[in-house]
Amino acid sequence: MGGLMGRAIDATGVQFKLLNRSRGPAVWSPRAQADKSAYSMWIRRALESNPAIEWIDGRAGALLTTAGQISGVELEDGRIYRCRALVVTTGTFLNGRVHVGRDQQPSGRAGEPPSVELAESLRSCGFTMGRLKTGTPPRLDRASIDFSGGEAAGVFHVEHGDEHPVPFSFSTTISPSNRMACWLIHTTPDVHRLVRLHIDESPLYNGQISGIGPRYCPSLEDKVMRFPDRERHQLFLEPEGMDAPEIYVNGFSMSLPSDVQERLVHALPGLEHARMLRPGYAIEYDFIQPTELSSSLEAHRMPGLFLAGQINGTSGYEEAAGQGLMAGANAGLRALGRPALTLRRDEAYLGIMVDDLVTRGCLEPYRMFTSRAEYRLLLRIDNADLRLTPTAHATGLVSDNHWDRFLERRWRFDRNVEAIRSARVKVESGQTVAADQWLRQPSSRLDALIDSRQIDWQEPSESAAAGIRAVERLSVETTIKFEGYLRRQVQSVERGLRQEHRRIPAPFSYARVPGLSNEMVQRLTEIRPDTLGQALRIPGVTPAAVAVVGAYVERWAHDHE
Repeated sequence: MGGLMGRAIDATGVQFKLLNRSRGPAVWSPRAQADKSAYSMWIRRALESNPAIEWIDGRAGALLTTAGQISGVELEDGRIYRCRALVVTTGTFLNGRVHVGRDQQPSGRAGEPPSVELAESLRSCGFTMGRLKTGTPPRLDRASIDFSGGEAAGVFHVEHGDEHPVPFSFSTTISPSNRMACWLIHTTPDVHRLVRLHIDESPLYNGQISGIGPRYCPSLEDKVMRFPDRERHQLFLEPEGMDAPEIYVNGFSMSLPSDVQERLVHALPGLEHARMLRPGYAIEYDFIQPTELSSSLEAHRMPGLFLAGQINGTSGYEEAAGQGLMAGANAGLRALGRPALTLRRDEAYLGIMVDDLVTRGCLEPYRMFTSRAEYRLLLRIDNADLRLTPTAHATGLVSDNHWDRFLERRWRFDRNVEAIRSARVKVESGQTVAADQWLRQPSSRLDALIDSRQIDWQEPSESAAAGIRAVERLSVETTIKFEGYLRRQVQSVERGLRQEHRRIPAPFSYARVPGLSNEMVQRLTEIRPDTLGQALRIPGVTPAAVAVVGAYVERWAHDHE
């Protein structure tokens, strides 16, 4: 959809893996480890080369409104900038507070001040706010770790990237390269004993922190205390870049005192002499309940204000970047007076995430998983461009050159699907069967089909199918192999869309609908769903209630024509 994140990681990543290969393509997930410094510089150069971007350095202090709509922002130094749309992406800085043991201080990130005035400005506007927390692990001196000795002793297991890395971006023409290894290690009973011995010094367990932490990325303290029967937990030693002196201990986030953290590091096999450069910490911060937002990520109570990232209760770089893309696009569209960009749950994981946030809200930091998708066979990594580039081009997010390349890719896809459907394959019995029928067998693969001399290519020519790029082979193979399942999912989507697309007018009053409980009226009024389908996904709202609302929406529309 025109975002830079995929291109940036393909250019600067140091290790690439495709996760869940042993399962079906619906849950394959690309993972990459960044060279933090190189990634940051790549993005900065890309932004600085864009003449349409003007940079303003300063600390945001207060939102400015006119007649209830956003009209500008005032910086803490008194400078005022007027605007028609504003995107707020505060990360962990909104009233942020860092904890290391019993030591705590206001901070948005280690060594950086928090955003306090902006938090008070948002609170004064009446937004429903909460408190969340996340954590980070200690950083270790790379030169102080004997990796070869750890491997020889069997306590470090080296983890290499894939032999043929899959790029993140469809714009990437040169396959990314794996330039660094990581190492898998495990905690021990001694580590767990130390945690339990000092648990009363952890801000997470002594009442010092009120924020709720992520369920799916728990701290070391949570792992030990919540899973007492687990003898060990896996950790990864990850270099932060090609030339970076730091090792990031993935899975070892904590907020225990610094001296305890050093003892825990030295209790890990192979790290007895490792030097800790800086301790891990917990950070708690304010967020705004995302039910305050519409599906364009615009605030109900303040038109023109868009929110993205951890301020919406999410956790994770990808989640934040996805919201930034949607909020930024919609802020631009609003400034231009154009309709908002929204994506359905059957169109994109972005659509699922935004819908989950604005209809259900957050009681804990939200992470995106394939299991949240009702139609995940449609939402595969190989067909993301086929699904979303037309929408991106219509919105203005991709260039004409990008669009022309996509049209060529889509033409190749259609041509190669047709080539395989018209081909015949000679099987062991000597007979021939349709190539698409052969490919639907569980053990059959397109690579083997293309390389086989037992295939009789019809029109289009053999070169059409033989020249499919690796990433395109996956979309062609999946389209044919899972054709029946895909057809059923599309039919299910079409049934749901008949209700999903029935819009609820913004001025509609739920209080005037008979038969709705006070709780349902309150929830529907609070969230203000855009469609009946969205209303159906609100916790506590029943299908029967949505049916009644639908009838009264039709009556309301008729009365107001």
